Amino acid sequence: MSWQGILQTTKDLEQVHSVPATYTAGHAIGIIAVDLVYPKLPGNVANATTFDYPVLYKKVNFDIELLFVGAAEIEAEIIAAARELEAEGVRAIIGACGYFAHFQKQVAEAVNVPVFLSSLLQVPMIKMGLKPPQKVAVLAASGENLNDKLLQNLGVNSSDCIIQNIGDLESFAPIRWGKTTLDNALLTQDLVEVTQNLLKERPEIGAILLECSDLPPYASYIQRATGLPVFDFITLIDWVKHAVVQKRYFGYF
Repeated sequence: MSWQGILQTTKDLEQVHSVPATYTAGHAIGIIAVDLVYPKLPGNVANATTFDYPVLYKKVNFDIELLFVGAAEIEAEIIAAARELEAEGVRAIIGACGYFAHFQKQVAEAVNVPVFLSSLLQVPMIKMGLKPPQKVAVLAASGENLNDKLLQNLGVNSSDCIIQNIGDLESFAPIRWGKTTLDNALLTQDLVEVTQNLLKERPEIGAILLECSDLPPYASYIQRATGLPVFDFITLIDWVKHAVVQKRYFGYF
């Protein structure tokens, strides 16, 4: 390569950069996470090794049950966390629980970066890829709280979904109720069996969405057992990241 060519490929290094002063940089994705103590395996949204790019976390402190029901008293804390992430330079904001969906509109209005608080935001796109009679199976950490009102808040037609509650599985209890010991093999087995049984009962299911931010570690097992597309928080976050940090392409032609 000629010297002129080398200069061209390093052009960005020669530019003068001016950005808002922050104590750190390079975190495209900011994640709001509830302060909960339980094993967070690789694949979990709250485990930073899940991602092959840097993410920045902001902790919120309230009972997860308040998030499940969308309690008004936690809205201000969630918005404050989003604003802090924006001030620290993130390019998009995610919520580490599907039930942050209760506050999707409020947070999007409060900041000037894109906001995708819930994995459930993927349902309309998933449905568009299926045949008209097919539905999306949603495995939910608190099925009783995944109601029509919440789905409608995200532009989701509840008739497109089949909700499967997994919050009452004994193997899921360490995650649901914050315990320090998790039988990962048992939880994997239970999630696969629940999904397989659901498909036998509802053959119109054409895709699966894992609502809970703790479920991506089990996505590959569920897919191998069902043969269906499986969407989760990581499919959402990767999609958003690639949109806000587009890569340059190099190769031959």
